[in-house]
Amino acid sequence: MLVIDSVSKSLGEFSLSNVSLSVEDGEYFIVLGPTGAGKTILLETIAGIYTPDAGRILLNGRDITDVPARERRIGMVYQDYMLFPHLTVEANIGFGLKSRADPAFIRGKVEESADLLNIGHLLQRYPGTLSGGEQQRAAIARALVMEPEALLLDEPLSALDVKTRENLRAELARIHEATGTTIVHITHNFEEVFDLADRVAIMRGGDVIQVGTPEEIFRRPNSDFVAGFVGVENLFCGTGSGDGTVAVGDLRIRAENAIPGPVSVAIRPEEILLSKTPLPENGKNVVIGRVDSVRPNGGLVRVSVDAGVQFRVTLTRQGFEETGVAPGDAVHLAFRSSAAHVYPPGEEEEA
Repeated sequence: MLVIDSVSKSLGEFSLSNVSLSVEDGEYFIVLGPTGAGKTILLETIAGIYTPDAGRILLNGRDITDVPARERRIGMVYQDYMLFPHLTVEANIGFGLKSRADPAFIRGKVEESADLLNIGHLLQRYPGTLSGGEQQRAAIARALVMEPEALLLDEPLSALDVKTRENLRAELARIHEATGTTIVHITHNFEEVFDLADRVAIMRGGDVIQVGTPEEIFRRPNSDFVAGFVGVENLFCGTGSGDGTVAVGDLRIRAENAIPGPVSVAIRPEEILLSKTPLPENGKNVVIGRVDSVRPNGGLVRVSVDAGVQFRVTLTRQGFEETGVAPGDAVHLAFRSSAAHVYPPGEEEEA
């Protein structure tokens, strides 16, 4: 287990502010947040590149706050690979083992790590002759060959093309399953979250705002910031009552977690059904409005509907074509009470 206990660190305009997190043994943990949120400082402080101004870091019960980076048994991989250009792939992977006396042992460990990353055939090549994906595999192999207790990945896929990213995402999932290594991974890519993460932390301004499973983060955000960051386009201010509904303008929205008093309501755009004909309620919220705009976006179509408040609906292109709607059309919207997530306005829950 990796425990970050009330860690603060200031580095000019970047900082961590009393951050506390627990990453379970063998967990794949992803950290999300905008640029400047403190994600990389967090990883580099865990790795031992920086010493916290306050707080502690524990790895499997051992306090490593003041332990030198080379003695922490933590591997780190950056997005730009950081391979030595004058060394072969074999020498790069084995660099951390070079103090070991037995060359046969080093060679065996390097080959094992390279085979795990499917780059055993590249060992005699130099980094400059490799593709971006091959270089990143070599960088990950170099970290894993040291058998770290935790592996830190700083946007490891962001410099790669789409196809290579997809392939390496699958490789990371396979490697994690094969090794059981505890992984902390920074990314801006939501696909990586759903493909890889057991749990997710959202950071902003050096603080951890919310921690949960991908499902909890994306469907049950705890603040307007998190909701907006993870793509919840329907954010409304309202007033909850004791009957399980929230008044939003002239609408009354049923929500499973409705609470009395001023609240925010978050509804993901893909959770809303849209039709030109009336939709059966069946316990759903049903709203009537008029289409303001239609915006194609790749394989998806975004529809804006004025229903007294503005709703945004995301449909597949096929689903949109089946509805036959166009700007100016009267439409019916429907969404489940469980799709309407309610939280106190401005409140940011404890991680």
